[in-house]
Amino acid sequence: MAKALLGYVGGSDPRLLSEMRRLQQRVQDLESELGRIQAENDALAAAASHDSLMESIDVPQAEPALT
Repeated sequence: MAKALLGYVGGSDPRLLSEMRRLQQRVQDLESELGRIQAENDALAAAASHDSLMESIDVPQAEPALT
């Protein structure tokens, strides 16, 4: 099965190995970017939650500033 996945025909094709390494690196890059974006999204969601909490407090009309 592994031989079929690698396109085994009697030896490893250097182009295939190079492409496989490139794709593995791309997957790692995308996984790290996904982690960064998820962390940023969590931070933004927490900030939005904090803002909506402040807006949900019922405060009467603001008083004018003293002059």
